[in-house]
Amino acid sequence: MTDLIPVISGLSKKTDSKIVLVVLDGVGGLPMTPGGPTELEAAKTPFLDALAAQSQLGQLELVGPGITPGSGPGHLSLFGYDPLIYTVGRGALSAVGIGVKLNAGDVAVRGNFATLGGDRTVLDRRAGRPSTEKNEEIVAKLRAAISEIDSTPVEIYTESEHRFVVVFRAGTEPLGAHISDVDPQVTGVPPRDAQAGDEASQKTANLVNEFVKRAEAALSAEPQVNGVLFRGYSDVPHFPQFSDVYRLTSACIAGYPMYKGLASLVGMNVLDVDSVEDAPEGKLDALKREWDNYDFFFFHVKKTDSTGEDGNFDAKVAKIELFDSILPELLALNPDVLAIVGDHSTPSKLASHSWHPVPVLIHSEYGRSDAAERFTEKEAVKGSLGLRHGTALMPLLMANALKLEKYGA
Repeated sequence: MTDLIPVISGLSKKTDSKIVLVVLDGVGGLPMTPGGPTELEAAKTPFLDALAAQSQLGQLELVGPGITPGSGPGHLSLFGYDPLIYTVGRGALSAVGIGVKLNAGDVAVRGNFATLGGDRTVLDRRAGRPSTEKNEEIVAKLRAAISEIDSTPVEIYTESEHRFVVVFRAGTEPLGAHISDVDPQVTGVPPRDAQAGDEASQKTANLVNEFVKRAEAALSAEPQVNGVLFRGYSDVPHFPQFSDVYRLTSACIAGYPMYKGLASLVGMNVLDVDSVEDAPEGKLDALKREWDNYDFFFFHVKKTDSTGEDGNFDAKVAKIELFDSILPELLALNPDVLAIVGDHSTPSKLASHSWHPVPVLIHSEYGRSDAAERFTEKEAVKGSLGLRHGTALMPLLMANALKLEKYGA
């Protein structure tokens, strides 16, 4: 895949038109039984259906055929940054998203609190999804037990629910971030030892393994939150800025720190959102409040993903229907271009991210007629957009908003 960022940067122009990119996280799904509906097909979505009948539909592969995207690569692809070229670990996204400043040579790590059995096998990779308040209580215990390891300062932060962030601060020598995951990403086996991918990362791997050991000791009396799992190590990334590439004044409307961190890294302004449990109503209020101040809005909905990760088909259907219920208020703002898409698929049947392409919808005055009648996986296959790489989305949105100059003579 060719890096389109330099090309689009040379073609982008400033106009008054407005673009809204809605990411229904993990929205793609699968039938629970052969011949049954996916979550999108099972959901009652009259407003999405009506919009689909007036829009262009298709499918996106965020990384490549058969490759299951993480949330970071998935979103980078949607923003036009090829995730095979522009890489960033989950740790940096989470750290920046909660306002932690990373310095050159530091390594940030994304952690899950977990439930371990007496033999250290993983019983629950998310420790029953504890409340953020419980997370803060556990983080306080860990801070009391672990402030430095081998003279390396260690900082521990709450992200949300079962998620937390650890930052290992570099001294005179930078820390390497090429480390294997502690999280086995399955239950019934013990956490893995962190392994260094290169010589520069050996010290970091040692720090991670010692942290895991001390954390389990500090949490041994906890009945449920008694282990830690790590993945997504990263140092400080540097990306071309969204405003420079697209000539857009952009805003992020998201609740979870990781997505705010990613938006911040590419230069979007992260808006304050009054949102309980990622409810879309507070995000819609922020969109209305800031409508006149920006020409691009990234509007993120998380619970379509986390319900899928929990394997809860009915709950995921309900979250899709909840978004559908607020769609008329979003459409009343009359965006020039509206896109609705997932950053990856999270089928309840798999209870995890998957490699399946995600449906995408683009609505604008300049879209051609389309055969699709609903926003579902099957209908997206009928759509005029076809199957495209995720990085094609932003150029298509820019073109539909009349924000791209002609290429060549």
